[in-house]
Amino acid sequence: MAVIVFYEKPGCMNNTRQKQVLSQSGHDVIALDIRAQAWTPASLRQFFEGLPVADWFNRAAPRVKSGAVVPELVGEAEALAEMCLDPLLIRRPLMEADGRRMAGFDEAKVEAWVGLTRTAEPIAETCPRSDGICSVPLAG
Repeated sequence: MAVIVFYEKPGCMNNTRQKQVLSQSGHDVIALDIRAQAWTPASLRQFFEGLPVADWFNRAAPRVKSGAVVPELVGEAEALAEMCLDPLLIRRPLMEADGRRMAGFDEAKVEAWVGLTRTAEPIAETCPRSDGICSVPLAG
């Protein structure tokens, strides 16, 4: 099984579920806050190999939802620069394991990459809340 570095927004319901599926599949997950990383254009670019620039964006990010950032109109250099300044723009999760990196949680791609135990329902990638702020209830 793999050791997966999982860059997330802590409290995001979907990221929590995705980490659980990875753990239940036998993987060791090291979760890091995507907002707390010292991203550079070069370090971010590695996660987006083979994806169109518009697919690099988190569609639930406040600046995308407000129309301040239109992913289809942004070039590669501008996208990477904006994401370094505002990590909420980054499609989540970012994952890395065994020298490979990936953005988003495409279940079929993750299964082909590291293997997954099948779940009864699909694993969501986008935030189900209309305000784009995903959270899980805190105990206590």
